[in-house]
Amino acid sequence: MSSPAADIDVRAITEAEFSDWNRALNTGFLREPVVAQEQLEARRNQFVPGRLLGAFDAGRCVATFRSFAQEITAVGGATVPADAVSNVTVTATHRRRGLLTRMMNQDLAAAKERGDVVATLIAAEYPIYGRYGFGAATWMAEWTIDVPRTGLDPRWSGPDDGGRIDLVDGEEVRKIGPELHERARRAQPGAVSRDELWWRSSTGAVRLFSGEWTEPFYAVYRSAAGEVEGLVAYKADDRWDGKQPQHTAEVKWLLGATPAAERALWHYLCSIDWITKVESGWRAPDDLLPFYLPDPRAASIRTHGDWLWVRILDVVRALQARTYEGTGTLVLEVTDRQGLAGGRYLLEASPEGASCAPTTRSAELTLDVDALATLWLGDESAGRLAALGRLKEERKGAARVADALMHTSRRPWCPDIF
Repeated sequence: MSSPAADIDVRAITEAEFSDWNRALNTGFLREPVVAQEQLEARRNQFVPGRLLGAFDAGRCVATFRSFAQEITAVGGATVPADAVSNVTVTATHRRRGLLTRMMNQDLAAAKERGDVVATLIAAEYPIYGRYGFGAATWMAEWTIDVPRTGLDPRWSGPDDGGRIDLVDGEEVRKIGPELHERARRAQPGAVSRDELWWRSSTGAVRLFSGEWTEPFYAVYRSAAGEVEGLVAYKADDRWDGKQPQHTAEVKWLLGATPAAERALWHYLCSIDWITKVESGWRAPDDLLPFYLPDPRAASIRTHGDWLWVRILDVVRALQARTYEGTGTLVLEVTDRQGLAGGRYLLEASPEGASCAPTTRSAELTLDVDALATLWLGDESAGRLAALGRLKEERKGAARVADALMHTSRRPWCPDIF
């Protein structure tokens, strides 16, 4: 018989408890509970004292929670420090006891104390995280490309802009990838930082999970000046039907610093012998991919859904970090059940910069902190939130002012899962 909730110990784990914590993590994600020693040693790279929380019932770990330092790109290219939340599980035998709430509250309070501006996560299930102040701030789409329908030359021999595409190995990707990613992510609101472990695990140098590693193909696009501007990792299956190839190229990730690089890499993927279908992997919801093809209908959306969730921890720094499309002022009444970021704030914004400070002026918009998160990166519309009852206009027309200031011409996107 399990213990009452009050007797379950929620705290930061010790390194000696890391193996048991990983067993609970695998159990929660329906992976094989036993963690191979090789994977356990690799995962020790993720152990940061105080950032891995666990719930313990009679000494056995029954819930897991990990956070780590991250940067996220705000609208305009500035980056802010974020508390990235991951590895959240509660064992099925111990649900409905407030364990996630205790772990989340402990982590968010620590993040606020550290000075993180926001917290971030990728939600496995939609209904869970809104009650902790998170809002869906970016969305994603996955496309399937029917290669024969694209209208592209199946014998395409390379870019016509003077650039070139070469195949490279994982070691080369680890050398050239980080600098390219830094350039690309600063131009993409919603993009997050990648540490060395990301590059090592994504290229097979470190194995975080059990199972046989299959090396992807890696292709790099270099501009006419020889600068690395794009990278793609992809795998291909082996399928024939009536002696006709029916192979699919599955994109693991594709990173482009310029539209020319992206166009060249998609055309390359569609020109590989025997490939009749390309699965795009996670892309921005307004990605240009279909329009890189002579027939955009050859790319059909397979998945469209919420992706990066954001939780504002510091309203002043969050609103001052981003740029704005128009000029105006707005008084926001922000409610926050956790008591971390609530208050009334005066935003004064223009394309030249912005200031935000607590104020006693009358509120013009009232909204919860999770709704503010959906507006922060420029994707959501205040008018839509008002229609849904998630935002209240205290002054008629204030939602239109908010949209004129905060809505962006291109949608934010987070290329990563964590």
